Amino acid sequence: MKIGVYGLGRFGSFWAGSIKRNTPDATVIAYSRNEHPVPEGVVLGSEDEVLSCDMIFFCVAISAFESVLKRVAPKISKDSIVMDTCSVKTYPAIWMKKYLGPTGCHMVATHPMFGPDSARNGVEGLPLVLCPMDGEDEAFRKVKRFFKAWKVRILVLTTEEHDRQAAYSQGVTHFIGRTLKQLGIESTLIGTKGFNSLLVIMEQTCNDPLQLFYDLQRFNPFTFKMRRELSEAFDKVESQVEEIEEKN
Repeated sequence: MKIGVYGLGRFGSFWAGSIKRNTPDATVIAYSRNEHPVPEGVVLGSEDEVLSCDMIFFCVAISAFESVLKRVAPKISKDSIVMDTCSVKTYPAIWMKKYLGPTGCHMVATHPMFGPDSARNGVEGLPLVLCPMDGEDEAFRKVKRFFKAWKVRILVLTTEEHDRQAAYSQGVTHFIGRTLKQLGIESTLIGTKGFNSLLVIMEQTCNDPLQLFYDLQRFNPFTFKMRRELSEAFDKVESQVEEIEEKN
């Protein structure tokens, strides 16, 4: 089996290496428009070579995904299974149906809920979301078997349910991490475990490209509501503190 990885940025390189480690018998071919180190065991190929693979994973920025699909869709075979790895699901699924639907290829929306930092010790037991786009057909079952061999924790969700949950987990985590970075907090000699956990959150979220943070906020239909509620929660806690200060 030939598996293609389109994009070798920070996550794409991690993903290509993960595929090769967890599916050693597969030929993993990766393409990137920019020069990036190629993970061990992964073959650097052309765009056409990646787009002709049996399975194709797109590892590109959410904001770039639609334009990439629009351009490459005519090159993809109807026998291929195409998957995104975007951290939001509603819009990528809409784009895949729009541009890949006419090709007749199989599509599954996926979101590995881990990356280079959280999976540095392996992927076993970590959550991975699969969103069926053509029902749980044979292609979907094949993808499910593929990931089951990795021993990840597979979650089958609709794209809407994924984005609703992700807004209040991944979305809020990245927002808090970037806020802490803006605040400029640093390690201290008297830092508690709780404080040090906040530093880890800040480090992990800020290790990811800033574009990912912006895309998480822009392309998840539920993050605007999350940010408004988060702001209201901060204001409420601040008001409670002010009330106590006034009483004393």
